[in-house]
Amino acid sequence: MRILITAGPTYEYIDRIRYLSNGSSGKMGYALAGIAQQKGDKVILVSGPTSLTPPRGVKFIRVVSAHQMYRVVRRHYPGVDAVIMAAAVSDFTPSRYFTGKIKRAGREITLKLAPTVDILKELGRRKGKHCLIGFALEVSNGRKNALKKLYHKNLDYVVLNSPTAMGNDNSTVEIYNKNGLVRRMENTSKKQISRFIIDLLTRKRRSICCVQNVIRR
Repeated sequence: MRILITAGPTYEYIDRIRYLSNGSSGKMGYALAGIAQQKGDKVILVSGPTSLTPPRGVKFIRVVSAHQMYRVVRRHYPGVDAVIMAAAVSDFTPSRYFTGKIKRAGREITLKLAPTVDILKELGRRKGKHCLIGFALEVSNGRKNALKKLYHKNLDYVVLNSPTAMGNDNSTVEIYNKNGLVRRMENTSKKQISRFIIDLLTRKRRSICCVQNVIRR
């Protein structure tokens, strides 16, 4: 199976020095890439800025901004079977980039933000035979928001987690498909969670292939 996995945060630069971002470490995405590669899948790992070392054997593409990640994912999307969007992509980017460095002037400045492209939604619109898995990091109404993301973005699975997952080796997640809760994993290592997700994806992909073979016959 050919899998594209995104990981880490994105940086949305305000000026040459400062940027907007979040606390994502990239550990989940890198764990997913490592497990998939070990199982024999061909993996493309598209990562925002992190301090992690890419798993050996994967095709690694480093990006910085949400727009850069979108361009890379869109370019490789036709050539893969599945996408796991584990990256914590910035939802907003500064409307204006300030050349150089903004100087302290003893007064307030107003920063206007524009929405970034919703990468997963764009992939869902072109889903075709692809398998899509998204992550939903929520601070309230988690199940409701995760299921909304599942349906509105045309996903096969959504993984619900919380801010406590950021930077940690363990996480508590709930994995949903359109039939409801698939599995809850409490304070589980990200490698174990990744193994379950990759196995789930493999079974899903096999079922799609079986259906396609029946149709051809």
